[in-house]
Amino acid sequence: MRLAHKTALVTGAARGIGEAIATLFAAEGAQVILSDINDELGRDVAARIGANACYIPLDVSREDDWVEVSHYIRSTYGGLDILINNAGIAGILETSGPHDPEHLDIESWHQVHRVNLDGMALGCKYAIALMKTSSAASIVNISSRSGLIGIPFAAAYASSKAAVRNHSKSVALYCAQKQYPIRCNSIHPGAIYTPIWDVMLGEGEDRESAMKVIASEIPLGTMGEPKDVAYAALYLASDESKYVTGIEMNIDGGILAGSAASPPSRDA
Repeated sequence: MRLAHKTALVTGAARGIGEAIATLFAAEGAQVILSDINDELGRDVAARIGANACYIPLDVSREDDWVEVSHYIRSTYGGLDILINNAGIAGILETSGPHDPEHLDIESWHQVHRVNLDGMALGCKYAIALMKTSSAASIVNISSRSGLIGIPFAAAYASSKAAVRNHSKSVALYCAQKQYPIRCNSIHPGAIYTPIWDVMLGEGEDRESAMKVIASEIPLGTMGEPKDVAYAALYLASDESKYVTGIEMNIDGGILAGSAASPPSRDA
């Protein structure tokens, strides 16, 4: 029960990494508030988790929604101990695009940033106000491996996730300087198998072949699972990481260790 007596809000919790985090946090004793824009799926996940989970609609890009959610949390729970800023879009399916640097559509660029960056910043803003009365609070922002490298045909996504990484450090230092009981860190998943990959992987044999190609480029030899990210979030959300703030944690099977550019072995 590593999160006993803690109240947590998880955005983008209807599926994928957000669902895995919400499920694990509830199992570890937290009262979990799931949020998403897919209300039907979000309510189903909350119902499956059980009594210590509830669902509330939240479009993270809308400040009015954050105001409503904040009022709900304060009136119902008195405050907040954990925020997982997980909601995000790649933009490839959700916008008209294109997303490469030469031809980018500026409205598509703005839409990706409104969700991924503005949504995260608003989450931090309202969480700080709710967390000041906590004995030990934690904000965990889900960035991406793409926030540390360039992505030529998803430039808006890469840009937004890089900004998530940087803003997490600003929040961490701000809260430390204010002597608030709030830590802030970012997680950078890479090659985690979630529904966002479906359109890229195809179906049947094409899917299996594509996954084998991806796995061959990962040092640990396989794509990760949402629960791999959830366990990292659990550590950063728990009091076990009470001396950890402003860091970035890579969950990528070793991709960012640089093995793809390493020289061949003399024995090869």
